[in-house]
Amino acid sequence: MVGPLHGRAPASLRWRLLRWVSLATLLIWSLAAALSYNQARREVQELMDGQMAKTARLLLAQVRDDANHLNDLPAKMASLRGVKTRRSELVLEFRIGRGDGTILARSSEHAPDTPLTGALGYANIEHRGRPWRSLILETASGAYRVQVAHSFHSRDKEALEIATKTVLPLALLLPLMIGLIYLSVRRGLKPLDDLAADVAARSPENLTALAPTAAPLEAQPLVRALNRLLGRLSATLDNERRFTADAAHELRTPLAALKIHAQVAMATKDPQQSRHALTQVIAGADRATRLVEQLLRLARLDPLLRLPDPQPVDLAELAHAAVDDARSASNEKGQTLTLRVDEETPPTILGDRDLLAAALRNLIDNALRHTPDGGHISVRAGSEHGEARLAVSDNGPGVPAEELPHLVERFYRGRETTAEGSGLGLAIVRRIAELHGARLEVANAEGGGFVATLRWCPGSTEAPPSPRP
Repeated sequence: MVGPLHGRAPASLRWRLLRWVSLATLLIWSLAAALSYNQARREVQELMDGQMAKTARLLLAQVRDDANHLNDLPAKMASLRGVKTRRSELVLEFRIGRGDGTILARSSEHAPDTPLTGALGYANIEHRGRPWRSLILETASGAYRVQVAHSFHSRDKEALEIATKTVLPLALLLPLMIGLIYLSVRRGLKPLDDLAADVAARSPENLTALAPTAAPLEAQPLVRALNRLLGRLSATLDNERRFTADAAHELRTPLAALKIHAQVAMATKDPQQSRHALTQVIAGADRATRLVEQLLRLARLDPLLRLPDPQPVDLAELAHAAVDDARSASNEKGQTLTLRVDEETPPTILGDRDLLAAALRNLIDNALRHTPDGGHISVRAGSEHGEARLAVSDNGPGVPAEELPHLVERFYRGRETTAEGSGLGLAIVRRIAELHGARLEVANAEGGGFVATLRWCPGSTEAPPSPRP
């Protein structure tokens, strides 16, 4: 089975933090070890240089006019008792000689063999293929000289031992430190686990907002975003439930009427009454068809966040086509349908021509159904105060003022409405307007009647994304 992220399991934030913190800890420990070694090496160099100077002075103090006693000096030094030899004891090689370079005594065969007549002071020399540190001192008269030497290998070994003793305890504590880091990371991420459990507890029946105080400061933006999402989901589900219930209710009425008229047509023997019943069946089927079409149109519009491919739409041309399509319906009722274009070059907006045509047809159809026979309907295209607009007005009875805010609600038809309709027309128009960055305004005309206007903001040239209803 294919897992998330194309078969790759998502990385754990807990293990990612533990890995990076552990790597950072190991890096710091390594740097501390390197710095400790370098510092120990410098300290050892200074300490051993000082020991070499002290030893050289003590050896020069052994030199007297008769230098024969120096022959057995190394043996006497090796035979001293009282202190056991330690592994870390400082071992220095030395040579004692005359000013002309003649060797009088030496510590062992490992002592350097460089000329004793070299420059006084410290120097780095090579002995048996390895680097050594050398110090040459002489008496005030210049008659005798002493050379003390120490291998750099021994010095580095001593420095490494000192650094190891400093860093090794930290290395032994590293597993404990990493374990504590893991517990700290786990404890620190527990609020996220609690948040995940809180989100997992949500269901379509429980979309209450998450408690922001329970999450850490860094997770507050996520909690706010989740709460906004939960709010939108709750509103969407409420709309869907209401839409489903209203649709079922609205469909039940025409279907029940169809059944009744069909039963009457089957039961009656009067041809005229049977014909009338069948005519009602056809009319009811037409009403049900219109309702289903409106429902399908809303179902297609609701998921959209923006228009997929907006194109320039000429409002005047759109209005001409809509008026021509509705001309025959207005003539049947003896109504006058007129078109007015405010200017020679009305604005062109970016949008979906088919959707805008459907919106304008709904407005005109709404006016035709609610305007009495012989009434007047006017369609107007143009602009006002820099705002592109499409308006449909009639001289019908208008709408009670308290019902105006509810006209754009789905399935709302008003208490005094007698004309046929589903109550979805203006809701569809409003949704299309939202997708085009426009707004739908409904109002009673000053001289009587009703006017519905689609109005775009000044300078609007394209349709921005609209919020979900």
